[in-house]
Amino acid sequence: MPGISGTGAVTRSTLRQQIADALRDEVLAGRLQPGQEFTVKEIAEQYGVSATPVREALVDLSAQGLLEADQHRGFRVHEYSLDDFREMVEARSLVTDGMFQAVAEGRGAFHDPAEPRTAATLAGVRRRGEEAQRAAAAGDLTVLIGYDLRFWRELSALFGNPYLSDFLHRLRVQSWACAVQHLRRLGDLRGVLWTGHTEIVDALTKNDTAAARATVAAYNARSLAVIERLAAG
Repeated sequence: MPGISGTGAVTRSTLRQQIADALRDEVLAGRLQPGQEFTVKEIAEQYGVSATPVREALVDLSAQGLLEADQHRGFRVHEYSLDDFREMVEARSLVTDGMFQAVAEGRGAFHDPAEPRTAATLAGVRRRGEEAQRAAAAGDLTVLIGYDLRFWRELSALFGNPYLSDFLHRLRVQSWACAVQHLRRLGDLRGVLWTGHTEIVDALTKNDTAAARATVAAYNARSLAVIERLAAG
């Protein structure tokens, strides 16, 4: 695991977040495997920090659905099933459909995509999408996940509802955590990973919600097909 260097200037809450982010990345990278168990003491010793921020970080990750707490044995990485993945994809679809409906009704930032501030934000989101697409084309799953999470986080934030944005982010983290245990089995991911991020931005910029929905629907269908095939062995 990567180390975290703390100084006296680092607050406990910041250290707590650093540890949570680092452990989340370990789960998404597949280095912390589903079902793997560890204790607060083990993580604290690994990072060279006190137990308190570690325990808080692990509780946070448990609340996000990535870990499970065991009163007697510490924590374990949550094991998601194929049915879990199907339900996550369905939930993601419901959220993005709500976002696209807001576009159709002129709510959120997309009521005027040409407005300078909105246009600048959309350009930034599109750049995240371009980076995600490059990583996907190269088969670099770790880089893809990082940019994909940023892409959807920034895109959903444009709709002005932080609860929606946070919920979608949580769903995407969980669905990646479920997917990576299958995707990591493949030696070469080129041609397997989705590369349609910029298509969504371009469609929304034109207020073409039908095209945006079609792109996401195709993405979800492809994701399900890939994970179901891999899960079947």
